[in-house]
Amino acid sequence: MLLSAIVAVSENNVIGRDGHLPWHLSLDLKRFKAITTGHSIILGRKNYDDIGRPLPNRTNYVLTRNPNFVAEGCIVCGNLQQAISAAEAAGESEAFIIGGAAVYREAMPLVKKLYFTKVLSQVDGDVFFPEWGEGWRMVSEERFEADEKNDFPTVFQVWERD
Repeated sequence: MLLSAIVAVSENNVIGRDGHLPWHLSLDLKRFKAITTGHSIILGRKNYDDIGRPLPNRTNYVLTRNPNFVAEGCIVCGNLQQAISAAEAAGESEAFIIGGAAVYREAMPLVKKLYFTKVLSQVDGDVFFPEWGEGWRMVSEERFEADEKNDFPTVFQVWERD
């Protein structure tokens, strides 16, 4: 199974503010949906709380240390390896790490493909994307300008490593 991550990151490495995304980027949300639909997503409990529901047409693995946590329509796992193993056992071809910061930090050494949205702005925030590690190469890049549905110009990139 391919383990991938998908994230939008500002020029100053921000991915969140006050428990939410610090921007509205319609194109990025559409890209996220197109890429992750039909696959497994792995997310932390705080990220799940922000979304407020399981994302449709995806197997949602929510990570929490709370053994009593219940998320209807999701598979609750006590750690990242448990979620990865469950997705693999279910026959998943590509599972996606979708945040937050602690989940990205733990998963990045294992991730082989990164769907990266570079938000071309300095943004105030309190959650940051961790270091990626070594050996990445960009395999595609596409730029979009800001408009009425997208707060900032963005660059969609896909990165891979062996």
